[in-house]
Amino acid sequence: MISDETYTLSNGVKIPKLGLGTWMIEDDKVAQLVQEAVKLGYRHFDTAQAYENERGVGEGLRNCGVARDELFLTTKLDAGIKNFADARAAIDGSLQTLGLDTIDMMIIHSPQPWTEFREGEHFFEGNLEAWRALEEAHKAGKLRAIGVSNFEKIDLDNIIDNGSVKPAVNQILAHVSNTPFELIDYTKSKDILVEAYSPVGHGEILKNKDLSAMAETYGVGVAQLCIRYCLQLGLLPLPKTATPKHLESNIAVDFTISDSDMDVLKNFAPIEDYGEANFFPVYDKSPRNNK
Repeated sequence: MISDETYTLSNGVKIPKLGLGTWMIEDDKVAQLVQEAVKLGYRHFDTAQAYENERGVGEGLRNCGVARDELFLTTKLDAGIKNFADARAAIDGSLQTLGLDTIDMMIIHSPQPWTEFREGEHFFEGNLEAWRALEEAHKAGKLRAIGVSNFEKIDLDNIIDNGSVKPAVNQILAHVSNTPFELIDYTKSKDILVEAYSPVGHGEILKNKDLSAMAETYGVGVAQLCIRYCLQLGLLPLPKTATPKHLESNIAVDFTISDSDMDVLKNFAPIEDYGEANFFPVYDKSPRNNK
C-alpha cells in the first residue's frame, strides 16, 4: 500500500510518499477531514501559515487516535517573511497554533512574497535570513526537517551555497501537462526531494478526455492516474480534496503506468487555463510569471 511507503530525506528522516494537501480547506472543517483521512490510511499532512488552518490541522492530528510519531506534518513559513526575527517568531507561532511540540518539516513558502512572485527580484538575503531561523529551530529540535517551496535553480543555489543545512525538499507545481523536468532533475541531483503540489492541475486536468481514456485502461480515475504519474517520477504528490470519496480514491494508487503511457504523459500539452485558480500567482500564465 502506498500509504505504508516512505522516502528518506537527506537528513535520514522518513516521509510518507503521499500526503494530503489542505489548501483552501477552512479551519473549522479541516480537523474532521484530517481525522477521516487518518482512518483511510493517510499519515502525511501539508498545511501553511497562509492557509489559516493550522489550528484545525493540529487539532485533527492530536485527536485522530494515531500516535504522533506515526504522523508527518509539514507547514510553511509565510512567503512575505524575509527577516530572521519575524521568521523566528512565526516558527514559534506555528507551533503554538498547531498545539504541537514538534513540526516534522517547515518550508519557506516562496522565494518571493506573493505580490512580487516571479517579478525578477529573488530576495536572496531575505531568504537566507528566513533560512537561518529555520536552521536554528531545526537545531533546537522544534523542526525535524526544513525545506523550500516554489524555488527555482538560482534560489536553491543561494540556500545550498550559503546555508549550513541543505533543504530537504523543494515543493513545486508539477502535474501531467506541467512537469518542469529541468528543475526536477537539478533538485534531485542535489539530493533534495521534489514534492508535487496540485498533482491533478487544480482539478482542470480532470476534464481531459484523452486522460480519461487512458485512466479507464487501468480501471482508475484521472486523479489516480495523475497521482501515480508523479509517484513514478519519484515525486511526492500532495493531492488536496475535502470529499470523502476522493480522499479514499486518491490513496488507492497501487498500480503501474506502462513506460509507453508514461512517455505520453510526460509530453502532454500544457494547461493554459487553470479556471478559478488563475488569480493565484503560481497558476498565472501571464508573461511576467513565466520568466
